[in-house]
Amino acid sequence: MSILAELLSTVFERRQRSVQPAPSDGRPLQELADALVGSAGETSGLALAEEILSRFEPLDDDGKLVFFRHLASAMNIAPDAVRATLETYERDPSKASYRAFMAASEPRRQELIRRLNRLPNATGALVRMRADLLRLGRGEPELEALDIDFRHLFLSWFNRGFLVLRPINWESPAHILEKIIAYEAVHAIDSWDDLRRRLAPADRRCFAFFHPSMPDEPLIFVEVALTKGIPDSVQTLLSENHAEIPATEADTATFYSISNCQAGLASISFGSSLIKQVASDLATDLSGLSTFVTLSPIPGFTRWLEAEDISTTDADPERLRALAADYLLNAKRPGGLPLDPVARFHLGNGAIVHAVHAEADTSDKGRAQSAGTMVNYLYDLENIAQNHERFATTQEVACAPEVKSLAATARSVPA
Repeated sequence: MSILAELLSTVFERRQRSVQPAPSDGRPLQELADALVGSAGETSGLALAEEILSRFEPLDDDGKLVFFRHLASAMNIAPDAVRATLETYERDPSKASYRAFMAASEPRRQELIRRLNRLPNATGALVRMRADLLRLGRGEPELEALDIDFRHLFLSWFNRGFLVLRPINWESPAHILEKIIAYEAVHAIDSWDDLRRRLAPADRRCFAFFHPSMPDEPLIFVEVALTKGIPDSVQTLLSENHAEIPATEADTATFYSISNCQAGLASISFGSSLIKQVASDLATDLSGLSTFVTLSPIPGFTRWLEAEDISTTDADPERLRALAADYLLNAKRPGGLPLDPVARFHLGNGAIVHAVHAEADTSDKGRAQSAGTMVNYLYDLENIAQNHERFATTQEVACAPEVKSLAATARSVPA
């Protein structure tokens, strides 16, 4: 942990210890929100913030919607004021006219969210509040606009400079390990023994990003296997009988699971920074590592096969590999980006499609979403930046020659 991170953690811990329970205020939450934005005193503002957050969380969905709709309407911008201040600024650009325009164009609800966040422990509560907003506001334009304000502020509060990278191992606190089990979203952790197999051996690693204001809540974590060579099966990788090797003998770091932990931080991206930081740290710590790859699911593959009326009932492994390669390289969204969400993520980070494997995930989930196939995305640390730039500019899917040749055979074999 960096010196800055330690300092931030200390500051937040002191803030947490300083909170005193506030007397209850019987006014409706909407009135409390209006009062908080208009409050001038720090003590009274903290009391209002504590009252709002403590009363919001146990509300049922109808109660939460009433609160959100108040923020979306009564605390929205005033279009006439925005137009008037913009016209003034256009006529006479100055510090004062620009300040007036900025004040008019920022909805009062942004200031409300900031003031709520002054309360110790409030950041986690606001993340949970946004999770409720995303869940309840889908399809309601005013509430979707309200979410833009939450996201705007969260992008600042959760930028990479504030995040703390921590290793997770078998000696980590039990409450953190319980959350790793609960939040694992790619390959379910079935038991404490299963978790131990992923954390305790010398050839296994796990890292998570934390925010100093949420020290007991991982934001995202990645699981890594240190191997000799590139693995082609997740069941083999996670087998209880896998042959453990000393970390110093490994030549490959395989990222086999990345899990976002907080629904309220959707669209706040941490994965790219996490993978690159972990790869860089591992390369520094273990000089024998020369290859950094993922072993990733292909979650849209079976849906694409169905949409293309391609049957794989009797398909042999080579046929499945060819179809998966074709899907990864050639199935596109409008605008040219890959159809597969995991492919978009890794290619956008600067990785390339390195290899495709059949019978690589034989779990029920693996067969249902990927027809049992998996893919290695290769992170060449020297070429990540240029791969990222090329993908961002052209949407070209960078791949190994074997994958390109494999994809070309997919349409030459009758379905």
